[in-house]
Amino acid sequence: MRDSVKNLPLYQKAEEIYNTLKIIIGLFPEDNDHLQHLKMNLLEDIMVIMAKISGAEAVKLYDIKMENAAIIRKAARDIMVSGHSLEMFGFTDSKYYKLIRNLIEEFRILFVEWVANFNPKHFIVDEWGLFNPPGISPDYIQSDDELDFLDEEDDL
Repeated sequence: MRDSVKNLPLYQKAEEIYNTLKIIIGLFPEDNDHLQHLKMNLLEDIMVIMAKISGAEAVKLYDIKMENAAIIRKAARDIMVSGHSLEMFGFTDSKYYKLIRNLIEEFRILFVEWVANFNPKHFIVDEWGLFNPPGISPDYIQSDDELDFLDEEDDL
């Protein structure tokens, strides 16, 4: 993995969430199938977040960055709401999950700043219309000079 991704505050916060989650889910009783299933979902969600941050950083295209951002948001929200299930499934130390909620809120703030830095001029029209920059419709005819960024050599 590129060092620049590891140095991103957003990625570092995701790692902090991962490490904290591992400690908390390590307290889940082994004989509780519901909590063990939730444990796998939580680990999957945080790993998806970390992978999608790396994926978004590896490309120039606005639509791909936004697609990754949408997946990150969903996974983070899933982690946030999973805490509501802990008491219901018999986890007596559910009070510790407040740490995760606080970390997710810190992550959300960093996420908003990160997404705001995506370059909306680096796009190829999304014919599905989901991840086009503001003001670009799915039937927008893109001119060749709008694609010049594809030929630029940079560090993304």
